[in-house]
Amino acid sequence: MADIQAMPDNSPTIRSSLPGSTRPFAPFEWMLARRYLGSRRKETFISVISIISFIGIMLGVMTLIIVMAVMNGFRTELLDRILGINGHLIVQPVHSSLTDYDAVARRIEGVDGVTMAFPLIEGEVLASGGKGGNGARIRGMREQDLKRLPAVGNNIQLGTLDGFDESEGVAIGINMAENLGLGIGDSITLITPDGNQTAFGVSPRVKAYPVVAIFEMGMSEYDNIFAFLPLEEAQLYFNQEEQVSVIEVFVTDPDDVDDLRVNVENGAERPVLVSDWRERNVTFFQALQVERNVMFLILTLILLVAALNIVSGLFMLVKDKGSDIAILRTMGATRGAVMRIFLITGSSIGVFGTLAGFGLGIVFCQNINSIKDFIAWASGANVWDPTVRFLTEIPARLDMSETILVVLMALGLSLLATIFPAWRAARLDPVEALRYE
Repeated sequence: MADIQAMPDNSPTIRSSLPGSTRPFAPFEWMLARRYLGSRRKETFISVISIISFIGIMLGVMTLIIVMAVMNGFRTELLDRILGINGHLIVQPVHSSLTDYDAVARRIEGVDGVTMAFPLIEGEVLASGGKGGNGARIRGMREQDLKRLPAVGNNIQLGTLDGFDESEGVAIGINMAENLGLGIGDSITLITPDGNQTAFGVSPRVKAYPVVAIFEMGMSEYDNIFAFLPLEEAQLYFNQEEQVSVIEVFVTDPDDVDDLRVNVENGAERPVLVSDWRERNVTFFQALQVERNVMFLILTLILLVAALNIVSGLFMLVKDKGSDIAILRTMGATRGAVMRIFLITGSSIGVFGTLAGFGLGIVFCQNINSIKDFIAWASGANVWDPTVRFLTEIPARLDMSETILVVLMALGLSLLATIFPAWRAARLDPVEALRYE
């Protein structure tokens, strides 16, 4: 009864608010809720539970926001990297070789919604340099097309693509250059089993090319395996003179490839087979989506645990304040008023914890790479290995609709957690509560 007895009997707030029917969320309800949230010496344990509940809600909201932002960032960055070097649509020849590739590419590029279409040859080889060998995927492209490919043309670190068609050289990724110990002007040897036809069978083809450019796309796997040859040189190397393997098509919106597929087929004006980026990467992106959903479900359990802490803390508070509740009821407070007092008490923990978690989550996402660098410096360990996770930086992309959903979910769980303890407080019998006082 400490809180009620401590207030003078002639308190204007009590006298004006308690008798008769009080309006919802009257000032005295907020006053008592604020006092119940405070810490007194003999109520320290209850206060500790409230603090733990606050921290739990805060960490749950913050963690959910960070994880969802990083998962969104991963999907966006990987999609940009994958589609930055691979076409949104792939046009393959049917019935006959693609010898009229230049005219077909120009016709497809004239289709509405298509931003770029270029022919290429692709093959797998063994690349060797001063430090050993490395598997490589060779792409034969024209200089004008390679410069228009943003993932490569905008990320040349050493050398140049000027005069690429006449150079008879190769452009390689920065990781491949480091692994093979190569620099600009050094020779890289390419070996393919599909070489020259001899009387004793097919002999492997081995040819050395000078390195004329080194690029960095920011995706370690691609920087380690991709290399580019001039188109005519690649045609000779892979025994595909006067023809190409495919025509890669880039469109304005990758999600609209279904609408453009028929137009591209018609624009080719010859029998072709058209596939899109989703068909070639369906397993990868489905796995990423499943992982994202599972992480969301698991981390939501943090909020549930924090909500249970609110429930337990309120039940203990109701038990401790039983005599206070009885006195309030005898002074004229309605059951609704008592229920609202404890609703405000429990919901305040959830509201302030959610707001704190929201703020910390936003700040963390905006400075995630600086925090990563600090942890690496403090621990002396590499906390982000790009060779394992493909990306050189931790991506974090906040989706405000998802962030608002997390905030609303946390507020909803906090409110639901307070309803039953508050209802039990409102149902308390004043006579039973004061019987042993």
